[in-house]
Amino acid sequence: MSQKVIVAGVGKSGISAAKLLLEMGGEVVLYDSNADLDEEKIRENFDKTAKIDVVLGELKRSDLLGVELCVISPGIPLDAPFVAVLDEVKIPIWSEIQLAFQCARGKLAAITGTNGKTTTTALVGEIMKTFYKDVHVVGNIGVPYTQEALATEDDSVTVAEVSSFQLETIMDFRPDVSAILNITPDHLDRHKTMECYVEVKESITMNQTEEDTCVLNYDDPILREFGQNKDLKPKVVFFSSREKLDEGIFLDGDRIVYRSKGKETDVVGVHELNLLGRHNYENVMAAVGISLAMGVPMKNIQEAVKAFQAVEHRIEFVLERAGVKYYNDSKGTNPDAAIQAIKAMPGPTLLIAGGYDKNAQYDQWIESFDGKVKYLVLIGQTRDKIAECAKAHGFTEIMYAEDLEEAVHVCASYADMGDNVLLSPACASWGMFKNYEERGQKFKDYVRSL
Repeated sequence: MSQKVIVAGVGKSGISAAKLLLEMGGEVVLYDSNADLDEEKIRENFDKTAKIDVVLGELKRSDLLGVELCVISPGIPLDAPFVAVLDEVKIPIWSEIQLAFQCARGKLAAITGTNGKTTTTALVGEIMKTFYKDVHVVGNIGVPYTQEALATEDDSVTVAEVSSFQLETIMDFRPDVSAILNITPDHLDRHKTMECYVEVKESITMNQTEEDTCVLNYDDPILREFGQNKDLKPKVVFFSSREKLDEGIFLDGDRIVYRSKGKETDVVGVHELNLLGRHNYENVMAAVGISLAMGVPMKNIQEAVKAFQAVEHRIEFVLERAGVKYYNDSKGTNPDAAIQAIKAMPGPTLLIAGGYDKNAQYDQWIESFDGKVKYLVLIGQTRDKIAECAKAHGFTEIMYAEDLEEAVHVCASYADMGDNVLLSPACASWGMFKNYEERGQKFKDYVRSL
């Protein structure tokens, strides 16, 4: 990696990729299309002696002299204007996970899917730590893969949460174990069609061989068909919360069971878990499949899943006040994830929703209210679109709030003892917050200050 590389994007991902390249002896051109950014603040992330140029605003061909590669941050779409400049001069584009994979050592488990990635990744990480000495949990979960790559050794294990954005520009990225948890419509503002989105998700397996494993959701018709494709090279492990499988991990009543070569192993009872909802049982089953394929003994897996606590911002219990329970599901950034949160609520619910429009459709989400949602409190760019959809489905208990703080106060005013207040936006946070983490933290702050 001693060549000259342009890194596109100056957020956490871009800065981490640039630091890795510099540590490997390369030169970096750090680029961002936002001409209003403060170059000095960007440079504060690096040593003064670092071989780094900063280019802001329009990218010119002259900025690319000597550049051999581009590492693109996941938030940047491939139809961004500067990408056309790279294409003109035939500079290859890598994702940050491709760069990290080139530099990392040891075994890799990579997890993708529309929903459940963070919980599953965190759980797999905890399971790995019971058996392996050196474990790195990276990706969308908060720590860029590039930040940890050089810290890995031959006996290290890395567990990576991988998004469709990161998979768009992989080359020889090859996990020992991959997992696709589910595929439902999301990010269509970026991928344009569902077919393209599915193809990108499934590309996590494209470099895997017969020595590797892919864990798939049998209940997802797209993934069931994909897993039964004879051209798929890795071994397939299915999991299901709806059918008893001849081979794989499945839900049998309130027990999670592993069946292999005619032998059944009782893994754990759902009432022994600290997680709510069928979707979380699916996350546990996926984690079991991944961990077994990574060589972890069943006893270690059983102990880890029983001890695991819910991930922050995913159906996270905040507190109970005046008999009302408050839940933070800020990570419910699409309708399908928000459906799972509603299903997990233990009783009548006041729902706070709305945010950035990712061209999602809200019909199935509204239908999932099914008498459980008492009031829908809407905020953000999508509030009118959601309100119209709700009314079309006969749901009229709708209120608007100017911001999240007001929404929390509205819910507190209308909630009765025994009710639940749930932030599960079904939309991205952009436009109102930097990310879903900030949105979730603000929600918790507002609830605690009631």
